[in-house]
Amino acid sequence: MNTDVLQKRIRLPELRKKVTSPEAAAEFIKDGMKVGMSGFTLAGSVKSVPHAIVKRAATHPLKISVVTGASLGNDVDSAMANAGIMSKRAPFQTDRTLRNAINRGEVMYVDNHLSETGEQLRKQQVKKVDVAILEAVSITENGEIIPTASVGNNEIFAETADKVIIELNLSYPLEMEGAHDIYCATHFPTAVPINIMKPSDRAGSIGIRIPPEKIAAIVITDEMDTPSQNLPPDAETAQIAGHLIEFFKNEIKQGRLTESLRPLQAGIGTIANAVMSGLKTGPFKHLTMYSEVMQDSTFELIDAGMMDFAAATAITLSDKKSREVFGNFAKYKDHILLRPQRISNHPEIVQRLGLITINTALEVDIYGHVNSTHVMGTHMMNGIGGSGDFTHNAHTAIFVTKSVAKDGLISSIVPMVPHVDHTEHDVDILVTEVGLADLRGLAPRERAQAIINNCVQGEYKTMLQEYVAEANLRGGQTPHVLEKALSWHQRLYETGSMKDEVKLTQVA
Repeated sequence: MNTDVLQKRIRLPELRKKVTSPEAAAEFIKDGMKVGMSGFTLAGSVKSVPHAIVKRAATHPLKISVVTGASLGNDVDSAMANAGIMSKRAPFQTDRTLRNAINRGEVMYVDNHLSETGEQLRKQQVKKVDVAILEAVSITENGEIIPTASVGNNEIFAETADKVIIELNLSYPLEMEGAHDIYCATHFPTAVPINIMKPSDRAGSIGIRIPPEKIAAIVITDEMDTPSQNLPPDAETAQIAGHLIEFFKNEIKQGRLTESLRPLQAGIGTIANAVMSGLKTGPFKHLTMYSEVMQDSTFELIDAGMMDFAAATAITLSDKKSREVFGNFAKYKDHILLRPQRISNHPEIVQRLGLITINTALEVDIYGHVNSTHVMGTHMMNGIGGSGDFTHNAHTAIFVTKSVAKDGLISSIVPMVPHVDHTEHDVDILVTEVGLADLRGLAPRERAQAIINNCVQGEYKTMLQEYVAEANLRGGQTPHVLEKALSWHQRLYETGSMKDEVKLTQVA
């Protein structure tokens, strides 16, 4: 490695002697350890050392428990799952191979609220981290570790681990120094308020402080993060965005919002990203964001002059947008800030800032209960992520979903969800391509009518109307026909479709 580059990237001289190979660093990982790895929704994920661990396991078998910020990129999750070295995983993942291993019961999966994982480690409510593997842009003269495209749980991993391995990634620009705000929330009973009154406020330092003697190895890498695979906006996501824009316009007209709305949060994935991108067509200005992830849409809004500032714990981008942002980071540096996920998702701050939150539902029932994690109520998709942190504490909690899936074979609006991640008490607004249901101030029976009338179409609308009519005859605050409440899922399991083909044939 070029000496000049090494000196610029590792400015504490005593740490340069710890530069080593991924293979040598992997030897610090032993059987039975709990390993903390940087990475949040593919961003800032460690890359070379985990693959070296997998390679070493072929001759030195081991089982480790892995905890991250959120999902890992660069095939790390799939490589570890395929190798059979992962005994437990927390708190969020998006990898198909790992997901299948979880659903087969081969990997125990702990699906935490993302604000809680680090705190459980810090308070020693769960097993400690033995070794932390963290990605960094650089190490300062003071020994502060400057993270890359995510912070996640890195500062807590660094604090609680016995040893720390640094992956120094040269693909990120040195200009990222100063783009992070590393603050550790204090503990009860002497906890103090977190001094963040708007998204751009700083509360901490630019890097993670780690005693130099705790750093066991430094590995040099030069590989960008796995790009997000979000699909481009389509007609349906444009319709969802349009419904939201009209809702916001009315809120402004009623004096409940201004043209700058409230600070925005948006979950990961195609639909949430597309909906945020769609806000460019609205009459908004001076928008801000306080979220867990900045996606392509965040930078599109910044480029359009509509968003003044965005704070999150990670930057997860498509390949094209990643090259634009990190290739010209100085353009965006004054508009963004990256924080630990304990702070980006902190209930105190979410509530204080009065966020408008936009998250994606897997399915929703007629009363507004949201399933965002479990297919058929049993099989894990990705995890709850930070949606619970934001939804429960939001000024306005919005969920978006297309009304149907699998070419209409599956309805996203069902009589009863078989798994509940967000209860009706927390869900304010539901939006599909069909329309928007404002559930604020409505009783359960009113919520059911609002959802069916505004968010469902075709035969599924008729089926839900019939279900509700029958349920109402049985009475109750929240009427149900219990023997039929999950019949749609049972029919899907047996036939591959939620449609009642028998009834449709009779009608025809």
